[in-house]
Amino acid sequence: MKISYNWLKQFIKTDWNSEQTSALLTDLGLEVEVVEKYQSVKGGLEGIVVGHVLTCEKHPDADKLKVTTVDLGNGTPIQVVCGASNVAAGQKVPVATIGTVLYDKEGNSFTIKKGKIRGQESHGMICAEDELGLGESHDGIMVLDNDLAPGTPAAKVFKIENDEVFEIGLTPNRADAMSHLGTARDLRAGLLQNGVSVELITPSVSNFRVDMRTLKIDVNVEAPLLAPRYCGVTISGVAVKPSPAWLQDRLKAIGINPKNNIVDVTNYVLHDLGQPLHAFDAAKINGKIHVKTVEAGTKFVTLDEVERTLHEEDLMICDDKGPLCIAGVLGGQNSGVSTNTTSIFLESAYFNPVSIRKTAKRHQLSTDASFRFERGIDPSITAYALKRAALLIQEVAGGQITSEIVEIYTKKVEDFSVFVNFDKVTKIIGQQIPKDTIKKILASLDIKINSVSDAGLGLTIPAYRVDVQREIDVIEEILRVYGYNKIDFSNKLNATVFNAPRNEDYKVQNIVANQLNSQGFHEMMANSLTTASYVQLSEILKEEHNVSMLNPLSNDLATMRQSLLFSGLEAIVYNINRKNADLRLFEFGKSYHKFLSGYEEHKHLTLFLTGNRNQENWTNPQKPSDFFLFKGYVEGIFTRLGIQKTQNNPVKSDVFSEGIAIVSGHNVLVEFGVVKKSILKHFGIKQEVFFADFNWENVLKSIPNKIKYSEITKYPEVRRDLALLIDQNVNYDSIYAIARQTEKSLLKNINLFDVYEGKNLPEGKKSYALSFILQDDSKTLTDAQIDKIMSKLQKNFETELGASLR
Repeated sequence: MKISYNWLKQFIKTDWNSEQTSALLTDLGLEVEVVEKYQSVKGGLEGIVVGHVLTCEKHPDADKLKVTTVDLGNGTPIQVVCGASNVAAGQKVPVATIGTVLYDKEGNSFTIKKGKIRGQESHGMICAEDELGLGESHDGIMVLDNDLAPGTPAAKVFKIENDEVFEIGLTPNRADAMSHLGTARDLRAGLLQNGVSVELITPSVSNFRVDMRTLKIDVNVEAPLLAPRYCGVTISGVAVKPSPAWLQDRLKAIGINPKNNIVDVTNYVLHDLGQPLHAFDAAKINGKIHVKTVEAGTKFVTLDEVERTLHEEDLMICDDKGPLCIAGVLGGQNSGVSTNTTSIFLESAYFNPVSIRKTAKRHQLSTDASFRFERGIDPSITAYALKRAALLIQEVAGGQITSEIVEIYTKKVEDFSVFVNFDKVTKIIGQQIPKDTIKKILASLDIKINSVSDAGLGLTIPAYRVDVQREIDVIEEILRVYGYNKIDFSNKLNATVFNAPRNEDYKVQNIVANQLNSQGFHEMMANSLTTASYVQLSEILKEEHNVSMLNPLSNDLATMRQSLLFSGLEAIVYNINRKNADLRLFEFGKSYHKFLSGYEEHKHLTLFLTGNRNQENWTNPQKPSDFFLFKGYVEGIFTRLGIQKTQNNPVKSDVFSEGIAIVSGHNVLVEFGVVKKSILKHFGIKQEVFFADFNWENVLKSIPNKIKYSEITKYPEVRRDLALLIDQNVNYDSIYAIARQTEKSLLKNINLFDVYEGKNLPEGKKSYALSFILQDDSKTLTDAQIDKIMSKLQKNFETELGASLR
C-alpha cells in the first residue's frame, strides 16, 4: 500500500520529516518498507530558469537555426542556438542551463552541455513543453508570462509537486489502515503517545446540498444480508474531461494512472477515506437500481471486456433490464462513465465481506475495491464518503446534485463490546503500564471507555476495527501504541528443562535427514496441491478420495495430493530436462484423503533414486543405480533407528513394476521398488526410477523405547563360504531363513556375494556364493565347532532346497 506524505498531512498537521514518521509508523505496526521521492515532473525542473531573449538573429550557416542572446538574471547574457520557429527577441522562455539533466518520453536522461552547432557556440537550451515534461506539444518553444523576472527557477513558476511516498507492508488484519485517513488515525495515536499534540482533520461536507430534484433513481435492495447499507445520489450536467493537475498528482504519486475527472474522484476518495465508490452513467440505467443475486449461468461483460458467467451467489447491481455491475468488485462495460456522459448515479455501499471475497476469488478478480470490501470497511462513513465525492465531482466536473441521497440501511452494523482486565494487561505485556496511559491510548484509537473499575475497563470498539474483538486484541493495541521498545527486559533468566522422548517426531526426522544427506540425498519440498488426474495413474488411488479446493488457482493446483510419488516425479523430470539426471531426493510430507467418515492426512517419508550411482571418472566408470543399492538405503534407515523385527512381504501398491514391502507385525513400514514404466512415460521420464514410501506414523511406533547396549566381544569372528547349486525358483530369502533357523546363537551374519546363471550349469539351475560369519562372545571357536555348524547348514540346504555343493 502506498501512502503520500503530502496527502497524509491534509489529515494531520505535523512538521516531522519522513524519516521520523516512517519510523513511528513502523513501530505502530504499519511497516514502512520503502520511502520514495515523487515529482510531478521528473527531475523537478532543477537547472531550468526563466530567460529573457535579448537578441535573435538567423544562423549564418543554417537556414532553420537561430542564434540568440539570453539574459539569465546573473548579469552575464549567454548565447544559445535554437531551432524553434517561434523564438523571438523580447520573449521570456524556459532555459536549461549547462549541467541540467532532462528526460525524454521513455524516461531516459540526457545532460545539457556546452557545444557548437554549425560553428556557433551554444551555452544552454531553450525548451519546448514536451522537453520539460510539462505537456505533449513540440510545435515550438514555451513562451512564458512577460512579467517573470530573468533567473526565476522554473519549479516556482510551474509549482512542481514534490512528495515522499511510503510503501507500507500492510498485514491482512489491518483493514482499517487501508487509506490515508486510516493511516492518519494510527499516526495521531503514535504522536500523542510521543507527547506531540495533534488533531485529526477530516474533510468537511457541510456544503453538500441538493440543487434540484430532477433525476431520482429508486433503489431496491433485495439481498439485505449481502448489502447491509447502500447509498446513492445523482449528479447532472457534468463534463467528463481530464482531471486538474492537483488531482492527477495525488493519484500518480501512489501509482494510479488518471483516467477522467469522474473516475479519478472515485479513486481519490477510495484512497482518501477507504470507501470504494462506483459511478454509473445515469442515462444507461433503465428504471430502478436492484441490489440482488441473479440466476446461475447469466452472462455479463465487465469493464475489462471479458464475458463472465455469473454464480447464483454473486451480488449484482442491476436495473430493470439486467446486471450493471458485480457489486464491490468490477463494473460492467455498458454502464460505465464515458466522454459522452452528462449525468451520473454515484454509489456508496457496505457489502458483506465474505460474499465479496467469494465472488472475487470465483472470477479471479482482484481490484482496489474488492481488496477493501472483502477485508471489511467502515460502515459508518458510507453516506459521508458519498457526500465527499459528490462535492469533489462538482469541483472538477461541474454539474448539480439532482436528487436526495437514497439510503437503505436494513440492519445497523454494531460496534463491539469488550472488557479489559488491568491484571491481564500487565501479565501479557510483562510490565505494568499506568492506567491513565492505557486510557489515553484507547481514546486516541477512538475506542470508547464505557465503564471504569478497579478490575478493568468496559470498552466499545468501532465497527471498522474488525481485527479488535477480544480482550487480547485490545491488549495488543495498547502495546503497539505504547511501544514495544519501551518494554524492559528482565535480568532474570528462566529456563525449563524438558525431557523429550527419544522417538519424538522432529528428533527422528533430523536423524534420518542427516543420514540421507550424508549418503548424497537432497531434501525436496513439493506443493501439497496437485493435479486431480494423477489418481488415474494408479488403481489403488480413488478419485472420490480426492480433497478438492473450492477456489483453485488453476487446474494444476486443484487437489490435495493422495501420494507423494507424482510431485517427486515432477521434480525429477524438471531436473532431467536441465541436464541433471543423476538424482537422490527425499521428502517429508503429508498425503490427504477424503472418506465417508471424514478427512484424513498421513505423514510420509519418500526416497527417489535415478541415474548413475557416481560421477564419471577415468578410474571409476559410470554404473547405473540398481535395486540393491536402493534397498541398502532403505534398510539403513531401519538400522539407524534400531528397528529390527521386520519381514519382507510382496508389495501391494500398483505403482511398482517390482518391489518389496517391509512390515513390522501388521504395520507396513515402507513399500519400495521400481516405478512402472507406464507412469514414467506419463511424465516423459525414460530412465529407471526407484521409489520408497515410508509410513512415518508406523515407523515412529516401531522404534524401540529403550536402547540396549552390549559389550564389544573380545573373540575373533570366523568366515566360511559355500557355493550352492540350487533351482532357479529358489530365492535368497529361503536360504537366509533356513540358515537363521539352523544356527541361532553363533551365526552373526549371512551375505550373498555372487550369483551365476548360464554356461556350464545344468538346465534350471543357478549358483549362489554365500559367506557365513560365526562368532562366540564368550570364547574362541574351534575348528570342530565350525565344521559341525557348516555341515549342519549344508545338510539342511540339501534337504529343504535340494541344493548341492558346486
